[in-house]
Amino acid sequence: MYKNYIKDDIEKDLLVIFGGTGDLTNRKLVPAVYNLFNQVGEGKEPMRVLIIGRRDWTREEYIENVKPWVKQFSRLEYTEEKWNLFKDQLDYYKMDISNIEEYKGLFEYFDSHYSDYRMLFYYAVAPRFFDPITRGLGQKEWTEGRAKVIVEKPFGENLEDAKRLFKDMEVMFGRDYIYHIDHYLGKEMVQNITTLRFDNMIFRSCWNKDYIESVEISAREQVGVETRGGYYDKSGAMRDMVQNHLFQILSILAMEMPEKVSPYAVTVAQQNVLQAIKPMSKENIDKHLVMGQYSGYRSEDKVDPESKTETYAAMAVFIDNPRWEGVPFIIRTGKKLDKRETNVVINFKKANENQFANRLHFHIQPDEGVKLSFNIKTPGLSYDTQKVDMDFCQSCDVNAHANTPEAYERLIKAVSDGQHFLFSQWPQIEYSWKWVDEAVNLWKEAGSRICLYEPGTRGPKEADDMIESFGTHWYSSKEV
Repeated sequence: MYKNYIKDDIEKDLLVIFGGTGDLTNRKLVPAVYNLFNQVGEGKEPMRVLIIGRRDWTREEYIENVKPWVKQFSRLEYTEEKWNLFKDQLDYYKMDISNIEEYKGLFEYFDSHYSDYRMLFYYAVAPRFFDPITRGLGQKEWTEGRAKVIVEKPFGENLEDAKRLFKDMEVMFGRDYIYHIDHYLGKEMVQNITTLRFDNMIFRSCWNKDYIESVEISAREQVGVETRGGYYDKSGAMRDMVQNHLFQILSILAMEMPEKVSPYAVTVAQQNVLQAIKPMSKENIDKHLVMGQYSGYRSEDKVDPESKTETYAAMAVFIDNPRWEGVPFIIRTGKKLDKRETNVVINFKKANENQFANRLHFHIQPDEGVKLSFNIKTPGLSYDTQKVDMDFCQSCDVNAHANTPEAYERLIKAVSDGQHFLFSQWPQIEYSWKWVDEAVNLWKEAGSRICLYEPGTRGPKEADDMIESFGTHWYSSKEV
């Protein structure tokens, strides 16, 4: 059982970022800590950051390098005065994270500079580096609560690899101190799904197969693999997006109301959903799973010229329980598509054939909000009906948007506070990997069919055919 809040007598945190000169750190992590620094209450100790990198930089050179990134990507106002205060929290240490021997020098640096700090080890690296970092850190015995581990997705490269990694980390740090970060769980509208479901009786009472026709979960990207070709070609859309982000959203949408508000109760509710997802079968693999690849992918840097890695995946999954029997959850994700958008659409059943179907739309990114489409009488003497929308745009409210933490701010603070509520737990990861591994293996056995699509389009036509077979189509924010 996961503890709700892990408290100890260490009040100062050092965020140690492996992969500290990478894109994630520059765009997300350091700007997030800058924002947190500018919100620290009086009398509280601000978090310090130790960047681990291979580049031969001094601390001062690193600070100058990261400054424009913070200036560009910080949510809060950037000023030179705030920056001059914040930069004192930054430090840099040069090492090769794959060289186990170099960790001894890192431990000496901890002892001489940060002996009274709690370590928050952030694995902001590709999965292939998880093992050497864990083995390197494992050379030192960490007292309970002295070290926490924050792991970026995907956790491992498949189920067996994930099991091995988790076992190693659990032995070294303890289950309560491992945080599997999924930044989608830190997004405002993902968290709002549970509030809307369980705190509004109009939705709580109709959130089941009797009233819902289908559910759509979409995560579209306009960018390609960019500089991540080597990693992505071994991963693909299923492992990079479906196994973690999208299955986590699915589990939040479909879970039963937790018995109480606690990380353990929510974890069990989500785990039960993931465990109940029906596996793909040989009979439906071609009907319910579409794998695509954008034209030109095989020419990307560090990508196999004969690659069959999917840059697009669309699928229909079913949950084997009384609430959701027969309701398709239709998922899609892909790169180099026509727009960047993550959204969820709940398609309700029609009251009768002459009416529009009600739809509830969660805008997750880039805009945040909720929209409900419903029927009203058309004004005038006619008794015809028309569809209208109630649209709450949270990101349109300047004050609300300014006060809404970015996902990484929320998640880093949660780790510091010892809160597990916003993080994927091992049972969820295990069941997600099991389903994805089995589906990918079935797809390969069926011939590894890849449907090509042109960059800047909605994706393969075969994915449109698949969703239309369930009596609906893909909805974007403009269509609901």
